Amino acid sequence: MNPYAAGVFLGLVLTASYAVLGAGLGASGGLARLAAALSHLAAPARTQASAYFGAWAPHYLSYYLVFMLLGILVGGFLSAAAAGRLQPGLERGPGCPAAKRAFLALTGGVLVGFASRLAQGCTSGQALSGGALLLTGSLIFMAALFAAGFAVARFFRGQWYA
Repeated sequence: MNPYAAGVFLGLVLTASYAVLGAGLGASGGLARLAAALSHLAAPARTQASAYFGAWAPHYLSYYLVFMLLGILVGGFLSAAAAGRLQPGLERGPGCPAAKRAFLALTGGVLVGFASRLAQGCTSGQALSGGALLLTGSLIFMAALFAAGFAVARFFRGQWYA
């Protein structure tokens, strides 16, 4: 999809979220609720006694961000299907073995997920919801995030081709 059109649609979804729910968007809250539900299936008493997951008992999945997470997965699948991009594969640089790429991607994903829960929110929540409200902390965070990304891009690009 055209990135400008996608940005307009995302802005409309964010506006609708504030109008209907009185809250913004984010991804980590839905994942945390899903983890709580899975934990409850494995160890119900321990999950309910947890200081972190216990507050959401017994309706772990009754949260709007869970449905947003499902919408992201379904929407991403439909978008890939419409564009003819459903072939499985692992994107990697020519000098990067598949196992190394998979390990680094998984490790990075776990670290980002842990950090987003530790910070009580993810970068999408900061950028979209906080930025839309012009919150100073969100704007400073996003500027720092982009500056850090720019600063380390050359190093990581070199790793891609190493």
